[in-house]
Amino acid sequence: VQLQASGGGSVQPGDSLGLSCSGSREFIRHNSMGWFRQVPGREREFVAGITGTGGNVHYADSVRGRFTISRDNARDRMYLRMTRLKPEDTAVYYCAAKTAVYIATKAQEYDYWGQGTQVTVSS
Repeated sequence: VQLQASGGGSVQPGDSLGLSCSGSREFIRHNSMGWFRQVPGREREFVAGITGTGGNVHYADSVRGRFTISRDNARDRMYLRMTRLKPEDTAVYYCAAKTAVYIATKAQEYDYWGQGTQVTVSS
């Protein structure tokens, strides 16, 4: 496993949750990274991306204003802060890294992946 996502869990609608992605420096530092999510029967969906320096970020329309992506290169970690969670946010969340400077929104463009962490939003 090149990356490891953690922090998932079961929460109620409106709650907040934070995800973390860690891995070896070779997979994280200087690479653009992203968060994706997937539900059974559907393609992996882009959630948020961040450039290697953290200077640029991009969000899917469905999460913009509610989720915040960030990274700490000194600790070789990336984060996703999720607020005002909705039932439709329920999915397995994956972190990914790409050896490029730009943010990619397609899963097939990423080179390294974590194993995924389940997020369930239900009342």
